[in-house]
Amino acid sequence: MTAGIINVLKPCGMTSHDVISFMRRVLNTKKIGHSGTLDPDAAGVLPVFAGTATRLLEYALEDGKSYRAEITFGVKTDTGDDSGTVVQTSALPTCSAEEFTAVLQEFTGVQKQMPPMYSALKLNGQPLYKLARKGIEVEREAREIFISRLELISFNPQKAVLDVECSKGTYIRTLLEDICARLGVCGTMSFLLRTSAGGFKIEDAVTLQELEAEPLRYLLPEETAVMHLAEAVLTERQAWRITQGVATSMAGMADGLYRLKGQSGEFYGIGKAAEGVMKGVKILHQADKPQELI
Repeated sequence: MTAGIINVLKPCGMTSHDVISFMRRVLNTKKIGHSGTLDPDAAGVLPVFAGTATRLLEYALEDGKSYRAEITFGVKTDTGDDSGTVVQTSALPTCSAEEFTAVLQEFTGVQKQMPPMYSALKLNGQPLYKLARKGIEVEREAREIFISRLELISFNPQKAVLDVECSKGTYIRTLLEDICARLGVCGTMSFLLRTSAGGFKIEDAVTLQELEAEPLRYLLPEETAVMHLAEAVLTERQAWRITQGVATSMAGMADGLYRLKGQSGEFYGIGKAAEGVMKGVKILHQADKPQELI
């Protein structure tokens, strides 16, 4: 079975699910998932996981993301981007670029954000966007997000372009609307490009045309998804025991999650150390039984 990760450059006009359907065909495998949904009108980095690598999705999703986004001032849509219907208009902002930059700094750090109705979040198993399309709005709970960087790239009374670095679960559309509301005007997202997702960068992303021609050429090792975790190199005996589900003493290991590696560089999966004992929590591959135990 094909196993690994591909850093896909998702084009505008496709849903993330469309990309997965495409990748199932070119990789000839059904077991595929992606890290972090991108809206159909957005482009950029979409890490796609195939085969046993899909078991690492929950760990890859912990990392932050970065975007380049454009605001168009003076209009607000029901979807928060320019694919929606205009529901409100306003005057254009009268502030300078310096004043706008000062407002941006108010939106850095830890904050609460209300998820939009036009989102893939589910209520009783149904995505919110399906309810929104029927004109139904339901109560949502604000979620904690973290904005580590907001940098102004360009600004004029009609449009502004920003670079954003943020935690997972951040809705850029909503962030831009909130910034505009702080200025006392309407605004909507008119462009979004995801420039990174965890350790995956846009400069390394691969187009669908490239993938269709040589899909396996761009397949990255499963371990790529969890390079942010510390490495634990195991002896043959430790590797065999831990991958068999046996908690094993590893003195001197700080508590936490680790990438489990063999002495020859084999990647076994994810382990968790606690009080000097290592236990496998997501084992992808079994180690061979040491010769002395056969």
